[in-house]
Amino acid sequence: MKLSIIIPVLDSHEVFKRQCLHFERMGIPDDTEIIIVDDDSDPPLEYRGPLPLTIVPTHEPRPWTWALARNKGARAAQGRVLLMFDLDHIVCRDLIDFVRGFDGEKVQFKREFAVLLEDGTFSQGVPDLVDYGWPIGRLEKKGLRIPPHPNMFAMRADIFRALGGYREDMVDRGYPQGEDSDFKRRWHNSVVAGQWQVSTHRPTIYTFPTGKLVGHDVDFDPKGLFHKLSRAVDSNHFFRRYKREGLVK
Repeated sequence: MKLSIIIPVLDSHEVFKRQCLHFERMGIPDDTEIIIVDDDSDPPLEYRGPLPLTIVPTHEPRPWTWALARNKGARAAQGRVLLMFDLDHIVCRDLIDFVRGFDGEKVQFKREFAVLLEDGTFSQGVPDLVDYGWPIGRLEKKGLRIPPHPNMFAMRADIFRALGGYREDMVDRGYPQGEDSDFKRRWHNSVVAGQWQVSTHRPTIYTFPTGKLVGHDVDFDPKGLFHKLSRAVDSNHFFRRYKREGLVK
């Protein structure tokens, strides 16, 4: 098996359905598997279709346990490379094919806005983005590109395991827990030590216009497609900044 796609999911049934339709539309190579880690969704996730897709439940009722879910997905994975991203992100076939043939150690991604329509169609059309709530004024100022995020990447499975995966003892800290920053730091330290290196090529991954990506509402989800855990807490430095600026109460 060349590639394991690992996606944790919590109570985002509609987007899970759209992602499955999207994967079905573009096709999944025979040497690729999809591992959906159901992080205690209610009701539990189900899939009946042609994809090589396995649902792995966590039975974990605590909030913000996506790092535990990723670790569990990595333990179940058979692929030489792990492709990890969140359900509000979208991969296209060119990225999958690049990662399947990747002979390095880690790949990071550029990001752009996009959406999946109800039938799983991928779209970067301005009307579709605006329908979701994307501010059209952003197009002239910044276009569709947004900064990368450290927890969207592909990495050799043996390296992920050698790094110890995500720290599960950080889960009970509340949001944000810092697992992604901690994992990035450990990876960076290994690079500085000359142990491994990251690819200079960065394919594009796409993301729904949610949360702070499009404004000051850290829980922005106008169509109710994603989980209801709130990021509007004082431990979130973006939320604190918006409060200081008088943008939220």
